[in-house]
Amino acid sequence: MHNWPTTIRIFGTVITMLAFVMTAGCESTSNWLKGRKTADADEIVLGAPDVSHYINELYTLASGDPATQAEIYADAEAAATLTPATSTELRYALVVATPGHSESDSAKGQSLLRDVLAQKEMMNSAEIELATIYLRNVEARYVLETEAQRLRGESSRAATTEEAAIAQRIARVETENRQLRESLADAEAKLEAITSIERSIREQSEN
Repeated sequence: MHNWPTTIRIFGTVITMLAFVMTAGCESTSNWLKGRKTADADEIVLGAPDVSHYINELYTLASGDPATQAEIYADAEAAATLTPATSTELRYALVVATPGHSESDSAKGQSLLRDVLAQKEMMNSAEIELATIYLRNVEARYVLETEAQRLRGESSRAATTEEAAIAQRIARVETENRQLRESLADAEAKLEAITSIERSIREQSEN
């Protein structure tokens, strides 16, 4: 079953990134038509995939079932390990940083993205923009996840403390009840002894 809230958030992130990259692309095209030299002209990276390749895979990752997600993760991890390059490392970082699948890891994802962005000279402008946007997104999500974890921990500790306090109160009440029963039994024994003595005195007086 899909986790729709998570899927919707991922779609929102992917769509936002796509719009940003498309806007950047339009600006570059406009500059080219006007005869301006763009940064892309000096930043052609051989072998770098088109940014739509990353976007399409992230969309599939977001909308796919667990088996599809596991396949995408395994393929991205293997590519980054066996054929290390900026493009394969970026792909792997994006997959790890994407929420909603079993291998998602915000802390690891942002670390991988930072490592990739440290090699900007090996990336084209669209890849840099995509990685930067994704890094900002995963950093914000990591802060929220950390805060949620902290609150859950505090709630758990508070519940444990409350349970311990209740257990102590119950133990104290049980001890007090036991002492009361012992005192009552002692008082009843003394009363019975007094009654027995009074009965014996009356019997002697009657005789």
